Amino acid sequence: MRKAIIITLALLAITAGTHAQLRLGDNNPKSKLHMAEMAITNLYVDSVDENKLVEDAIRGMLEKLDPHSAYSTAKEVKEMTESLEGSFEGIGVQFNMMEDTLVVIQTITNGPSEKVGIIPGDRIVAVNDTAIAGVKMSKEEIMRRLRGPKGTKAYLKIVRPGIKEQLPFTVVRDKIPVLSIDASYVIRPGLGYIRIGNFGATTYDEFMAALGRLREKGIDRLIIDLQDNGGGYLQAAVMVINELLNKGDMIVYTEGRAAPRHEYHADGGNNPFKGRVAVLVNEFSASASEILSGAIQDHDRGIIVGRRSFGKGLVQRPIEFADGSMIRLTISHYYTPSGRCIQKPYVKGGQKDYAKDIDNRLKNGELTNADSIHFADSLKFQTLREHRTVYGGGGIMPDYFVPLDTTRYTPFHRQLSAKSVIINANLKYIDANRKKLKKQYATFEEFNANYEVPQSFVDDVIARGAEAKVKPKDDEELKTTLPYLRTQLKALVARDLWDMTEYFQVMNETSDIVQKAVSLMTEN
Repeated sequence: MRKAIIITLALLAITAGTHAQLRLGDNNPKSKLHMAEMAITNLYVDSVDENKLVEDAIRGMLEKLDPHSAYSTAKEVKEMTESLEGSFEGIGVQFNMMEDTLVVIQTITNGPSEKVGIIPGDRIVAVNDTAIAGVKMSKEEIMRRLRGPKGTKAYLKIVRPGIKEQLPFTVVRDKIPVLSIDASYVIRPGLGYIRIGNFGATTYDEFMAALGRLREKGIDRLIIDLQDNGGGYLQAAVMVINELLNKGDMIVYTEGRAAPRHEYHADGGNNPFKGRVAVLVNEFSASASEILSGAIQDHDRGIIVGRRSFGKGLVQRPIEFADGSMIRLTISHYYTPSGRCIQKPYVKGGQKDYAKDIDNRLKNGELTNADSIHFADSLKFQTLREHRTVYGGGGIMPDYFVPLDTTRYTPFHRQLSAKSVIINANLKYIDANRKKLKKQYATFEEFNANYEVPQSFVDDVIARGAEAKVKPKDDEELKTTLPYLRTQLKALVARDLWDMTEYFQVMNETSDIVQKAVSLMTEN
């Protein structure tokens, strides 16, 4: 207390003389930081935002550490938590913006909007007597108005195609599930497919439910697709792996300078799956995805198909502040059962170079040619049962490498996607043809077997691209783009008529990684 009074008096005294020099505190780093913040807040020539000053200081410290230690504001923490906790509170619609109007794409099954009769194609034009259409309101602001605590009411005005007057709806907000299983279906007779988008609080229950449905359909082999899965909760991944390994098998262990070694072992599961397993990974599969694929590979439980995974093997501990903000501080490393460190090399403070790793892999040929990848002898490990050679040094190297087909994704197609041309054209097409398509195709199976993307749909995409100054460089690029574009458009239509499972059923038939796994899993 006495020290704080002396500091305060000294800070006040200095204002009496502009050339006076002030020396405070001692050599303790914590005191030094505190004194610097106090000096800036009290003496700096202009006013400062003290909260932002402290946040910037925290970020500055963390930027000098590893690439995954980070600071998040209260708002950012809330957004991250919602995506992993498995629910948020709102009205239960999937929507997109067509020009400046919100169009309902799907209603959540048994959700609050479906219960009161809101249907796909409806335009929500007002929320609680405030117009949200035609006023250039941001998507974030619209979402804020639609969301709210469970039990509160949202008074909506809706325009429905074919009906002149606006329709009033009162929707009682409720918990809306955020699913982490993107798709599950029988991809070939006896072979199931489950795609996990992230590892959240509900992933295990979703996985077991999906696996149960597939087992009822007679599958005895399983593909687990972790492509583009950036991770999530460690415990969620451990619970899923627990249903695939034998009792006692190590799943992963963690260890750090101040964090003692901690091991996770399988306990036999509730209803473990004993059939053959293939796990799909690519350069964007990270963290919990790598824990699952590493455990499967090290125990020779299944095959890994795809390309070397991201290489995120650092364990973050959340440190929460009273205002809801949070530091996620790295405290240890993940290691696979054979002792491989999942984390790829990095230089402290070198976030920019670290962020370019995937681009460098492409430039170096790693994504397109397995022969370009070389491992030092020190990075070679042995699997625990069959004693096969596997590799450490960052990420999980698959047993079966599938090169990235750079010819399929033309610059023309990438620009169409980047400028939302494809999404907007699809939204317009679905809006105009939903009823006709639903009447024509009673089931997805009929749709998948018989639907062909009309040329007028393709022409609209190309015309919209031209309006956005996106054009193919020549006829050859257009010709190369069209087959994949047609598949993508068909998949988007399937998604909007049914759901994400149907989207992936269409897209997976053109995926080299999925098709390689299917081939390997259907061999005698």
